[in-house]
Amino acid sequence: MPTSVTFGQATRIYPGMATPAVSALDLEVRPGEFLVLVGPSGSGKSTALRMLAGLEDVNQGRILIGDKDVTHLRPKDRDIAMVFQNYALYPHMSVAENMGFALKIAGSPKADIEARVLEAAKILDLVDYLDRKPKALSGGQRQRVAMGRAIVRQPQVFLMDEPLSNLDAKLRVSTRTQIASLQRRLDTTTVYVTHDQVEAMTMGDRVAVLKDGLLQQVDTPLGLYDNPTNAFVAGFIGSPAMNLGTFTVADGHALIGGAKVPLPRSTVGAITGDQVQVGFRPEALELSSETDPGSFPVEALVIEELGSDAFLYGNLIGDDLRADHIVARIAPRSVPAKGAKVWFTIAPGRIHAFDVETGDALPTD
Repeated sequence: MPTSVTFGQATRIYPGMATPAVSALDLEVRPGEFLVLVGPSGSGKSTALRMLAGLEDVNQGRILIGDKDVTHLRPKDRDIAMVFQNYALYPHMSVAENMGFALKIAGSPKADIEARVLEAAKILDLVDYLDRKPKALSGGQRQRVAMGRAIVRQPQVFLMDEPLSNLDAKLRVSTRTQIASLQRRLDTTTVYVTHDQVEAMTMGDRVAVLKDGLLQQVDTPLGLYDNPTNAFVAGFIGSPAMNLGTFTVADGHALIGGAKVPLPRSTVGAITGDQVQVGFRPEALELSSETDPGSFPVEALVIEELGSDAFLYGNLIGDDLRADHIVARIAPRSVPAKGAKVWFTIAPGRIHAFDVETGDALPTD
């Protein structure tokens, strides 16, 4: 049966540092779940994983695997298997020897080791490579060997620290699909760290977003995308990122590029002061004309034509300009010329609003 993982107010403070690398992390990973920790560099995601692995001390709080408190146990006593960024394969050993090494050290019978290595090799399509040394393998094959080494141990929890970062872009896409499908087949609780939010969104059952050592939000990928709890999550999740800007509020409208864009009544009631941070996804923008109410002009700077999609990157035109570049998804077969003035409206019900001071999401019902 798969097991759970629980972080209970888990904190890691590095010696000589005033602020924690991970601060009071409360997070439960469900049995058999594929949970992804994501965030920018320095957010604490790898530190949290290493705390779970026993490679970093827990200064406060505790960590449970199932009902067992592992906070101060040695890594080898935690029944976990870790896949590292650099694969950490032994160059002088064959693929089979690499995959079975941990079992050999543990004193498992040779026949058992061979059987479990062969079983893992079949799952990972490595049977034809068992006699090869790592130097004779491609990056993707080495990554699968590292996965195989974790699989043969049959641990309670898989830990993966950016295992795809050394692969080229195309191989990353195919390999992340293989890892996600493999995890579902094995039904082993998995905690996966990445800085790539697209990787997080496509692989995780749930995604936990961290920033500066603090958990910002944990939800399904779609839950994070549709209902971000604050402006940081809104801007971090999604590719291209959400458009975010701070605008003046007057008579229930946000003044965007000279246009008066209506805000939901619940948003207006929650705003303190005369400004609000407004967010809208690239796909929430609809082409319109100058005569449409609520439309605002954008100067087209760059058009990305991707075949099935196209994205317009431009500057908001207007006096009240406090937004970054505007990104809009547009029809790929009828793109405007660079430098053209294009008018957009925000589709009904697609506005996000955030408090200017705290960044917390405001109601938009």
